[in-house]
Amino acid sequence: MTSSLTGEWALVLGASSGFGEATARELARRRMNVAGVHLDRKATQPHVDEIVAAIRAAGGRAEFFNVNAADGAKRREVLEALAPALEGKRFRTVLHSLAFGTLKPFFAEREEDRINKSQLEMTVDVMAHSLVYWVQDLFARKMIGHGSRLFAMTSSGSSRMWTSYGAVSAAKAALESHIRQIAVELAPHGISANAIRAGVTDTPSLRKIPGHEEMIRLATERNPGKRLTTPEDVAQAIAALSANASDWLTANVISVDGGEFVV
Repeated sequence: MTSSLTGEWALVLGASSGFGEATARELARRRMNVAGVHLDRKATQPHVDEIVAAIRAAGGRAEFFNVNAADGAKRREVLEALAPALEGKRFRTVLHSLAFGTLKPFFAEREEDRINKSQLEMTVDVMAHSLVYWVQDLFARKMIGHGSRLFAMTSSGSSRMWTSYGAVSAAKAALESHIRQIAVELAPHGISANAIRAGVTDTPSLRKIPGHEEMIRLATERNPGKRLTTPEDVAQAIAALSANASDWLTANVISVDGGEFVV
């Protein structure tokens, strides 16, 4: 498969599973080179190696970094390491798909069972604020520019309540706000920024949410397509939007859910 994305570079934050993995694989099928940032233990590293091998088998370059994407020093190390690989090119696609936070209720009888200050702040920092810091550094280093497409994964939880989802909900709401701000400030530079709101998707992150079985059941019943969203649905949408020549599509929350959100 050849496309307008052939030879371009993508940066995927959270590249080893879920939406990040699916997007890395799909963009590689479109002949893109992929830089991936992930945080994995030794036990899951073989799966990361499979992703890297798949990207290279598709004809692209793969530069993967097993680091904490929310660590400022590590972020700068990754970008310094990537600069020679890009050979003066800019990232066409940047995907923020970091899913790491605390799933505790705000209120519980025992203090240890309710969310605390450090857990709340960590969740919002990793899942929302880190987007700003990555984009700031990419822009300052001229690693994004005219034609770059920035995406961040949000969910309907940004505006809906689910048990123990309070911190993540706050993070998703902040993420959507950050996308709007980034989009407006970077519009004069031809850089677009959009949030992608996936439908309920059976990912490792979803399975950590208390009551996820009920979420899956309700979403399957409510979705007009009578199925869950898949990571591949989202990956294909991001690939299509990355190939789009229009800078005018920006500052949106784009639903990729088969109509689930509106019913």
